[in-house]
Amino acid sequence: PGDDIPIVKGSALAALEDSDKKIGEDSIRELMAAVDDYIPTPVRPLDKPFLMPIEDVFSISGRGTVVTGRVERGVVKVGEELEIIGIRPTTKTTCTGVEMFRKLLDQGQAGDNIGALLRGVDREGVERGQVLAKPGTV
Repeated sequence: PGDDIPIVKGSALAALEDSDKKIGEDSIRELMAAVDDYIPTPVRPLDKPFLMPIEDVFSISGRGTVVTGRVERGVVKVGEELEIIGIRPTTKTTCTGVEMFRKLLDQGQAGDNIGALLRGVDREGVERGQVLAKPGTV
């Protein structure tokens, strides 16, 4: 196992200071290529119904309620109907926006940490521990 692990020599400082291209920039590029080749891309269950445990809830004035979490399975797209399930009675809502790392997206998929903007839901109506899911799947 250890014989297969790539070893890349270099200097991040040399890359930042642009002092020695061989041990600086070139080694950083070699390292990133080794990481891309060696570490497999995880299998994401995109074909299953959407499910995201809610980790936090925010209220954005003028926009609505945002729930955040890591998408466990499936894909959520802007405009899709969803259900908030658990702890309280099930609530139907619509996803009006998806954001990841402060960028607006058309969709979020399994493995992504997203914020989902929900229509018609008060901040007090959602809490950590509930799940956001495709209707009728949980």
